[in-house]
Amino acid sequence: MIAPGVEQALALFGLTAAIAVGLIFLTAGIAQWRHRALLPGVIANYRLLPAALVGPAAVALPLVEVATGAALLIGLHMLAVIVAMALLLLFAGAMAVNIARGRGHIDCGCGHGALRHPIGWPLVVRNIALAALLSLRLPPAPPFAALDMATAAAGGGAIALLCLLFQSLSALASSPAHRR
Repeated sequence: MIAPGVEQALALFGLTAAIAVGLIFLTAGIAQWRHRALLPGVIANYRLLPAALVGPAAVALPLVEVATGAALLIGLHMLAVIVAMALLLLFAGAMAVNIARGRGHIDCGCGHGALRHPIGWPLVVRNIALAALLSLRLPPAPPFAALDMATAAAGGGAIALLCLLFQSLSALASSPAHRR
C-alpha cells in the first residue's frame, strides 16, 4: 500500500507528464502539418514502413499527435495516456533501430520541418522517460487542489519548453551553418 502523500505526489507527477507530453505532441503535430510536404520523406527515411504506407502515415501522424496532445491536456486521460505512451515507445523503437543500423544522421521528424534534428540515443531515452512518467497517470488520481493543478501546469509547460529548447539547440548545432 502506498502512503497517501506519496500517492498524491505520484499522481501529480503523472499529471505534470501528461501536460508536458500533451504540449510536445501538439507542437510537433502542428509543425508536422505545417511542413507536411516534408513528412513523407522523413517517414520513408526511417526505412521501416512499406512505401505504400508512407503517405497514409504522413497524413495520419500529425492528426494523431494533435488529437492525443489535446486529449492529454483536457484530461481524457486513460485512452490518451495509452496512445501517447505507445507513440513515444514506437518513436523510441524506430530511432533505436535506425541508430543500430548506423543511420543516426536521419531527421527525427519531431517538429519544425526547417530544422533537421538527427536522431540519437538522448532522444530514445527522452521518449522512454516520458512514457515512464506518463504511466503514473494510468491509475485513478485523487482529486487535486487548484494549487496542485497550477503546479502541474507550470511543471508540464516547463518540461515541454525544455524539450523543445534542447531539440532546437541540437538541430541548430548539427546544421551546416553551425559548422562554418
